Amino acid sequence: MTATIWRDILLAMVTGAFAGFVFGKLRLPVPAPPTLAGVLGILGMTIGYALARRF
Repeated sequence: MTATIWRDILLAMVTGAFAGFVFGKLRLPVPAPPTLAGVLGILGMTIGYALARRF
C-alpha cells in the first residue's frame, strides 16, 4: 500500500473516533451498526464494491 492510502485510513480512523466521542458526549445514538457483525457487513459491501469496480 502506498503512503497516501495509509494516510487516508488513519485520517478516517481519527475522524471516526472523534465523531464517536462527540456522539457519546451528546448521548446520541451512533449512526453505525452497533455490533461487530454490522461493521463487518459494511466492510464486506465496501470490498465487494471495490472488486466490482476493478473487474
